[in-house]
Amino acid sequence: MQSTETHSLFYYLIYWTVSALAVFITAKVIPGFKVRGFWAAFIAAVVIALVNTVIWPILILLTLPINILTLGLLTFVINGAIIKMAAAILEDFEVKSWWSAIFGALALSIINAFLHLVLV
Repeated sequence: MQSTETHSLFYYLIYWTVSALAVFITAKVIPGFKVRGFWAAFIAAVVIALVNTVIWPILILLTLPINILTLGLLTFVINGAIIKMAAAILEDFEVKSWWSAIFGALALSIINAFLHLVLV
């Protein structure tokens, strides 16, 4: 018999709250990566998750040949583009440059992974 794990709304609220903390810390560490308050970081975490879920696979598939030629380094740029898209949607989340987006995406991934490992 197969086991399907379902999560409650409470689990997702905890998960997104920890992700919001990661966005908030990243904004403090990376220059040009700005978020106005924790609530804005929470909304940014949700939007980044949604954009990452919907658009990231499409971008990876479309850029696969170039991504292979660059040995996967283009993925950093794609992750930065996801961050820039989320910042374009939200008023209280701002990313000033592409470098801020790329380094912010890298820092956000590391901080997010660490916080989820420790807190969730």
